[in-house]
Amino acid sequence: MASPLKDSNTARKLVEGLQGDLRTLSAEGKRKYPHVKEASEQIQLKLRTICAKSEDLMSGLVPASAEIIQPFVMGCDTKNPKIVHLCLTAVQKLIAHEAISVTAADNILGMLWNLMEAGLEELKLLQTAIILITTNSVVQHDSLSKALVLCFRLHFTKDSTTINTAAATIKHLVSCVFERVVTEDKVPISGQTSAVNLEELKTHSKTPPHSLRPCAGDAYLLFQDLCQLVNADQPFWLIGMTEMTRTFGLELLEAVLTSFPQIFLQHQEFSFQLKEKVCPLVIKLFSPSLKFRQGMPPPPSPAPVERPFFPIVMRLLRIVCALIKHYYRILVTECEIFLSLLVKFLDSEKPNWQRCLALEVLHKLSVQPDLLRSFTQSYDMKLHSTKIFRDIVNGMGTYIQSQFMNSASGTTSSGNKTPDTHGTPPALVGGLPVGGGVTPQPAFMYRGVWIPIVFTVPAGQARPTYLEMLDKVEPPAISDGYGLSLAFYCLLEVVKSVRILVKGELENENQSPTITIRKDISAEERGLDEELINSSWCGLLAALSLLLDASTDESATEAVLKSMKMFAELCGELEMTTPRDAFITALCKASLPPHYTLTILNSTAASQSPGPHTKAGHTQTSSQDFASLATESVERSQVVAVGTPLPTASLPVGAHQGPVMLTAKNIQCMRSLLSVAHCNGGILGTAWHLVLTTLQHLVWILGLKPSSGGSLKTSQQISDSSNAVITTAVMADLPVLASMLSRLFESSQYLDEVALHHLIDALCKLSSESMELAYTNREPSLFAVAKLLETGLVNLHRVEVLWRPVTNHLLEVCQHPHQGMRCWGAEAVTTMVKMALSHRYDTELHLNLKLQSMILGPLQELSSIPQPDIRQRQLDCVLQILHNNGDKLVHGWPLILGVIGALNNDQGEKLIQTAFQSLQLVVTDFLPIIPCVYLQNCVEVAAKFGLQNRELNISLTAIGLLWNISDFFYQNRQRIESELKTAQSEGGKDGIPPFDALWMCLYMKQGELCVDQRPAVRKSAGQTLFSTISAHGGLLQTNTWKKVLWQVLFPLLETVQKLSSTASNVKDEAATGNILIHHSRDTAEKQWAETCVLSLAGVARTFNAKRKILQTIGDFPRAWSLLLEYIENNAMCNNAEVSLAALKSFQEILQMSTDPKDKSDDLLTLMKPPSEVVMSRSEDNSKMLPRTTSEDSDLDLALWTAAWKVWLNIGTSATKPPPTGGKMPDRAVYVPSQAFLTALVQTFPPLFEHIKSRFVAADLQKLSTVLKTALCVPVHGDASPFIIPSFPDVTTTPLQEATLAAMEVLIKTVQSGPESMQSMYPNIFDQMLTFIEFGVRVPKFGQLDAKAFGAVKGPQVDWVTMNFVPFAEKSVDIVVDLYGFTARHPTVVQSQVLQKIIQTFRLPLSYKYACPSPSTWMLVINSLLTVLGVGLPVARKQGSAFQGMWGELAKTLEEFLFPKQSSPATLSMEDFQRDETIDCKVVQLIRDDILPYASTIPPEFVKHIMKLLNKGSIHSTSSDSFIDTDSSRKLREEFAKTCFETLLQFSFINKSKNDEGAISKMAVMSLLQRCQDVVRKHVEDERLSGKCPLPRPRLAEMASVLKAITTLLKSLKQAPPGNVEKPVWKMVLHLYPCLVDCTTSPSPSVCKALRDALHEYADLLSPPTSAITNGTT
Repeated sequence: MASPLKDSNTARKLVEGLQGDLRTLSAEGKRKYPHVKEASEQIQLKLRTICAKSEDLMSGLVPASAEIIQPFVMGCDTKNPKIVHLCLTAVQKLIAHEAISVTAADNILGMLWNLMEAGLEELKLLQTAIILITTNSVVQHDSLSKALVLCFRLHFTKDSTTINTAAATIKHLVSCVFERVVTEDKVPISGQTSAVNLEELKTHSKTPPHSLRPCAGDAYLLFQDLCQLVNADQPFWLIGMTEMTRTFGLELLEAVLTSFPQIFLQHQEFSFQLKEKVCPLVIKLFSPSLKFRQGMPPPPSPAPVERPFFPIVMRLLRIVCALIKHYYRILVTECEIFLSLLVKFLDSEKPNWQRCLALEVLHKLSVQPDLLRSFTQSYDMKLHSTKIFRDIVNGMGTYIQSQFMNSASGTTSSGNKTPDTHGTPPALVGGLPVGGGVTPQPAFMYRGVWIPIVFTVPAGQARPTYLEMLDKVEPPAISDGYGLSLAFYCLLEVVKSVRILVKGELENENQSPTITIRKDISAEERGLDEELINSSWCGLLAALSLLLDASTDESATEAVLKSMKMFAELCGELEMTTPRDAFITALCKASLPPHYTLTILNSTAASQSPGPHTKAGHTQTSSQDFASLATESVERSQVVAVGTPLPTASLPVGAHQGPVMLTAKNIQCMRSLLSVAHCNGGILGTAWHLVLTTLQHLVWILGLKPSSGGSLKTSQQISDSSNAVITTAVMADLPVLASMLSRLFESSQYLDEVALHHLIDALCKLSSESMELAYTNREPSLFAVAKLLETGLVNLHRVEVLWRPVTNHLLEVCQHPHQGMRCWGAEAVTTMVKMALSHRYDTELHLNLKLQSMILGPLQELSSIPQPDIRQRQLDCVLQILHNNGDKLVHGWPLILGVIGALNNDQGEKLIQTAFQSLQLVVTDFLPIIPCVYLQNCVEVAAKFGLQNRELNISLTAIGLLWNISDFFYQNRQRIESELKTAQSEGGKDGIPPFDALWMCLYMKQGELCVDQRPAVRKSAGQTLFSTISAHGGLLQTNTWKKVLWQVLFPLLETVQKLSSTASNVKDEAATGNILIHHSRDTAEKQWAETCVLSLAGVARTFNAKRKILQTIGDFPRAWSLLLEYIENNAMCNNAEVSLAALKSFQEILQMSTDPKDKSDDLLTLMKPPSEVVMSRSEDNSKMLPRTTSEDSDLDLALWTAAWKVWLNIGTSATKPPPTGGKMPDRAVYVPSQAFLTALVQTFPPLFEHIKSRFVAADLQKLSTVLKTALCVPVHGDASPFIIPSFPDVTTTPLQEATLAAMEVLIKTVQSGPESMQSMYPNIFDQMLTFIEFGVRVPKFGQLDAKAFGAVKGPQVDWVTMNFVPFAEKSVDIVVDLYGFTARHPTVVQSQVLQKIIQTFRLPLSYKYACPSPSTWMLVINSLLTVLGVGLPVARKQGSAFQGMWGELAKTLEEFLFPKQSSPATLSMEDFQRDETIDCKVVQLIRDDILPYASTIPPEFVKHIMKLLNKGSIHSTSSDSFIDTDSSRKLREEFAKTCFETLLQFSFINKSKNDEGAISKMAVMSLLQRCQDVVRKHVEDERLSGKCPLPRPRLAEMASVLKAITTLLKSLKQAPPGNVEKPVWKMVLHLYPCLVDCTTSPSPSVCKALRDALHEYADLLSPPTSAITNGTT
């Protein structure tokens, strides 16, 4: 340090000043104190000399300083105040300018001491002492000791100013002494230093240890003596001390200890002093405080207890504070004692001021994290050591509790209250003050004790109040609430310090507390952290819980909550579950209404709060009055909501009747809880369950309900069950709380996987509890389900981690009987599936098959839940998935289709409709993108919808979808085929290619639908099946066709046959309801009949259309036989519709033809597969099964033979007449319909085409039988108007047409067939002739009583026979044509066919006018003429074969020409003439074709013919009546003429004798005989009639006879003479008299004819010459 004297100016000024002072001194002392004057003058001279001698005044002044000060010392000795003052000022100048030597300093000290003893200028003395010691270090060792003692002596004077100044001086000097040590320590030591000798230290001495340097030695001795003095012992170094106060000594010790810790820590000698002197001293001085107990009776004398003295205790505590703060490392054991003392000071038995002092010390300690760490390391972590840190925390907690417990003797009853509160809480209503707008003072209130918070302390700072009251002698009055407030802040600081120790300092206060500054820590540090927590958590929890409960101030509450959050976070990070859960539980409890009966919190708290916690905690409330506590909680904080508690499963029903109230503090705590969970979700672990349970209850009380996505919303309509009343104060907070809740679960995306699992487990557990509750039908909370959903949705980026646990639980929820619960479960599952499918993953979802299956799995599992509401949500979800994600499903299609198709008949229509909507969407929009391997699933699902029986329209539409699917297969065949081949390289099952297997699936499903219970479905399915097969069957390979036959078509026929045979034939009113159904479909049997028809027709159509392919399969004959068997069975069925359809099917398969023209109108050929496919397939077939034509024809013949047998069986069976046994009612008899029989007969021609090569007579016989019987079958009376043609429009019926067509086909074939076949002609004729007979003689059908055709009047008749007339007439034509073709055929000749024809024709001809229809006999006679025109020449040639025919012909002609029944009276003249013309034609036939060949004809026949001609040649009246006026106009005059001319033609007029001699003679004789008879009869009758003329017909007959005689006579006369025999002439002559008798006839016509006849006799009056010649011959 540079001396001020080095500055020459300063030095000169100093010297000048000194000289001035000396002059003044000299002047003052010249009278009384001459020696002073003298000395002054000498020094003046000396100074002048120094100034003159040397330029550097310093070198002259300092050595001479002892002399220079001498006048001043002498002046002080005078005790003259003025002189003393002057001298002291001058000395101070010298000292201040460092212009004194050590000797001078000693002299000055001596001077000061004298003045002190004299009691003069005490303040100036102190001032001089300070300057002397502090200016530089010339004063040391004993001098220093003397100077200090001087000050101490002055401190104990009577003057208070002096006392205080001396105290300050001492403190300053002591500090200065120690500062010298600090300065000295900075100077490096040169040379060796002696080692510390502990023995030397133990012996007290006035010399310092040798190991210390000078300044340190002084300080050592000073400190040693201070300890001695405080301990009331004699000092060793500070000699001359007369008295000393302990308080001042303690202050000095504390000042040194506080200001110079480095000295004590650096120098072992000082450390030794601390241990050996200071600590024992402190402990000793604490003794009164420890022994004293406030409020206890004094112990018996003679040992009165010393009361603790506030100034001492306070100073001791300050020293303790300093020792702990600065010297902890070297005083570990001692500090343990001190800390234990501090804790003991907190006991309730101690005076309140003492407790507060201890708290202030603890507060100072608690803001120092390093100290707390040291305590924990040194004590709490050591075995067999006091758990200091734990005790401190517990002590604070106990203190806080005691504040509320000791309401009688505690702070609230102490003398000094704060002015504004008066120890009682202000009037509150609902937690708000009542009165003149006074803000309520922050306070704690518990059990009626109200304690205000009287001050606030900035975080991390300690501001003691009572520790600073050094001037107080008596204990101060402690303000109300000071101790509690202090303890409260202490706790907050402890938590903060622990957090700093565990996690490190936060860089700023706003930094998120979740960020841990400390990196990886060692095991040792980990152990420390855990011990910090273990030591403190119980006490902290108890105290903070109590404070939280008691707090009435929002900021105080927030501070407590912040600390609790912080601590819970620490515990969580250190994975210390017990304390973590305990703190979380406390937060949870605070969030809920007071004493809310939530078992989980009570049980958790009890199990996790051992030791001090249970003693200090506030959980011990079993005996408390809950009502009063609830009231108090309302007083502490404003009520903001009233609601019903959420029932829990552990409590009986009805235990939660009363409403519960939520206060603002509850909401504040809830926010805090949310914050913990939000910021520290990762460390909550199993505590999630506590947090979530609490949140669930709070949400319930507040009436928040889950909405879409899992977030909570205030329900607009508060439900009856919630009864929540929310004040406006919190209404605005509800959305905030709801969003905090949502953010809490949104933040789960930042949790690690383990933490996420903890959260999910907790939610699942919570949800399980709600489910359990809902079983008892109490309304459950949906909080857990909603939040599971919310958690799932925000964690989709790691869906694998959470999917299974979340969805498995949600699926359990979906199965719950409580509707609200399961609906939310389903909502959650479906929402998650939808969102998961839409989420963007690193690997596209459709490429990650495993993940996609996992996501869709839960949706599929919902199918197993029967409740319709669940299925509805599931299906709605599927629909949305299809809309949103359909294009990305790829391998998810089987699952989606599985869900759509998971339907059963128990489900409602709406479900089925929704599911079907999805299927329709799939088929219409997604078929092209569905992987082909899953197309089969589509088919199966569509079929399922067809088979469901709840919704008919859907079934029908589903069948339409199957058609659409088949169409899609067809249009995309190449792509599908190649994709399937790629996916399945080897052939499919059973050797079918995959594409064919797909078709097979489609056909089989359609086949199943064809036998549905509902007729409309069966019909639609059947049509679709066969349309599909016909349209797309060409794509199938041969092997597959085999499967189609044996696995689809024939099983279908079999099932249909079986079901239709068992179907009911009773009308089911229940099934049809009010719907009007046509009578043809009003029973199940009739409906099944329609199905039979459809199925059989379809199969037959398929056989027909696909025969080329089918014939290549190995077992086609077996299939053919089976089909025929079905046709036969159905044809023989008693149902007209089925039997007819069977025949139609039969026709279908018979119309198979290689000529496509035959099928041009067939539906099956309208939709042809593409040619290339057919070509490729057909090539394959030809390779597989090469065949020769002969093989084919043999096989075909066998097939057709089988068909022929079936036809015969059907025909025979169907046309068999009903049994003749017991009389059955006609209605019960089954008679095949005309349509059936027609179809049966129509089937024959195409069938015959195939079997004609093997058709033999036996077959023809059977055919004939069937045809004949079929024609006999009558029509039912009801149906007759529709079948039988009405008059006059008479035509053949379809059956008759078909029969004729069949016969024509047969005839054509026989005509063009081989000789062997032509042997069937006779049989054919027999058949046709039978048909002709039917036209006249109607056949009977068994014993059925059938009315004749035309006799039906109204519907009273059961059976009506057919009209066979047109049929018979057509048959006649056929016979005529056939005979014209075959007349000369040997078999026809030998079988006497002509005779049979005539015989058959005879029947209608003999009936003539009695025939059913006049056209019949006309046709027949014309036909007969035609037949005879062909047959007679043959008969003449081969007479032997026709012997029997002539007689038959004769009878036929006779019966026709002279019928038994005359023409009807109504016959018109034109018709009569027409009929006469026909008769004439017959006579012409006789004339032209018979009589000319008489020689080759049997004479009997000729004779018969002549009779006929004779009979016809004369008019014969049909009646002898005189009054028959009409018959005259119907005389067959032309016919008679023709007959007569014929007779004449064959007379002998123009012929030689030998020619036809017999016939001529016969003709003339018979004619003459007949004329004679008529004439005689006429004469006789005329005579008898008298004047009455004969009837005109008789007259006409007579006239005719006379004309015939005239003509005959002319002819006889003109004939060659040899030709007329004598008997003829005789007859002519015998006739003459008879003619003469007639001359009397009045009739002019008779007379005229008679005259002509008699004129002819004129030539006979003279016989000619040739007569004799004739006569002789």
